[in-house]
This record gives sequence, C-alpha cells and structure tokens, in this order.
Amino acid sequence: MFALQLGKIAKGKLAQSLAYGAKVLQVKGDFDVAMAMVKALSRKSGVYVVNSLNAFRLEGQKTMMFRVLDYLGWEVPDWIVFPGGNLGNTSAFGKAFMELYDYGWIKKKPRMAVVVAEGAPTLADLYNDRKLRWNGGNIDNSIIDEYYAEVDRKGIKAKTTASAIEILKPVNLKKAIRTLEFTDGVVTKVPDTDILDAMAMVSKNGFGCEPASAATVAGTKKLVEQGTIKADATVVGISTGHMLKDVNAIVDYHFNPKNRFANTPITVEPDIKEILKLVDV
Repeated sequence: MFALQLGKIAKGKLAQSLAYGAKVLQVKGDFDVAMAMVKALSRKSGVYVVNSLNAFRLEGQKTMMFRVLDYLGWEVPDWIVFPGGNLGNTSAFGKAFMELYDYGWIKKKPRMAVVVAEGAPTLADLYNDRKLRWNGGNIDNSIIDEYYAEVDRKGIKAKTTASAIEILKPVNLKKAIRTLEFTDGVVTKVPDTDILDAMAMVSKNGFGCEPASAATVAGTKKLVEQGTIKADATVVGISTGHMLKDVNAIVDYHFNPKNRFANTPITVEPDIKEILKLVDV
C-alpha cells in the first residue's frame, strides 16, 4: 500500500493497513504525487491498481445507485448529492443512470450535485468558471492542460480537512464531466468550516461520518439556500465514509469550543461532589 505523508492521510485509513500487516510506503507528497507514482509503478511492474482509475471498481461503485433506486421503489429522485475528490463516484453514478436510461428501465434522469472543498476546487473551477464541457465526447483538453499548467506554475496544492477529497488532479475528471452533461448536474464548493459543522450535525443525529461525507450535507444546504434545489425536491445524499476513518478531525473539532457545534469536554477535579454537580442522574 502507498500512504501519504502524515497530515495528508486520515489515520483511521492508515491504521488498518498497518495493523493487518501490509507493506506501507510513505510517499513524500500529497495525493496527486502518490497517484502519479502508483500509475508509474503499474506500468513498470506487476502491481495492480485498485484506485477508481480501475474500470472494474467503477462498475462496483455503480451498484450504489441500484441500491438507492431499490430503496425508493425505483422512483428516481430529483437530486443526488455527493462529495467529489478523485471523481470515481461521479463517473460511476453517471454511468449507472446512463445505462438504465438507455435500457428504458427509468424514464427520468436525476440531477447530480458534486460538492468539492474550497481547498480542492478543480472540478468547480473547470466546470463553473472555465466552462469545461463533455460536448458529446469532444472535450477541449486545452482547458484542462492550461489549468494544470497554471496550478503547477503557482505551486498550488490541495488543502482541506476533508482528506478523502483533498485531490487537485482527479483521474476521472473527463468521465465526471460526462456525468454532469447527462444529468444536467451542478458543482458547488464549500469551505472547511461548513464541512466540519455539517459533520458535527450529522453525528448529533446519530449518523457518524468523516469530513468528506459531511461535504454532502454542507453542499445540499448551500444549494437549497441558493434555490438551486427546491424545498420540495426529493434529494438523496451519499455518505462515502464512516466517522472512524478520520477520528482526528472529529476530536480536534470538538476540543475547540469556538466551533459552532463543539461538544467540548469539561475539565474537572477528581472530586466526586463536583462531578455529581455536572452529571445529570
């Protein structure tokens, strides 16, 4: 397994690989650097890539949409909202609905909303600002090339607490653009403060998630407030990661009393009388 330098990977993910005895190589760099090394390694060795660059993985990710439709009695929702990082889910979800629509199994296309972090804004920048479009497969690659050249020239790196979407050069970018065209989709970006507040709200309601998943909630809230998603719309939000994937982000959030929904521990002396005053029994 490749791992990023500490601070660039959620320790919950890293811990499992270490505990189960995997050989872990710590690359000096961020996700994009590690991804470049993985791709190069696969070309020069027998290493098999299971990142969402792998088409078989996307086929598996498609099944999430089948489960959604099954749960809804095959009534297609108005919107599906989810976080965007390497854009494997964006590509897979779009492929699922393209095929179902072509087969005639559904008559309606859901609109898809991809939520990215402000610190990893590639899809939003290219789709919203630079008007990158699928255009029936005739994508203008110069728009992507110019953007990446500018990013490299300025030394820009992805930076967000939501480590699972801390990606500046997503390998599934073009497939994601195809999904957006097919579903009349939108892309929105949200700051880390909104992501972390949403993470806390999700947990308070009994569904723990890691920061990247909370981007779904933060993005949905923003799109509703903007009027893009109507109040009476049927919306499916996808949570892509369990809270234990990134416990550091959760603990750090709640230990800071300045955070909006912080559940900050109360420091007490080892005095039972004082503790009883604070315990509701």
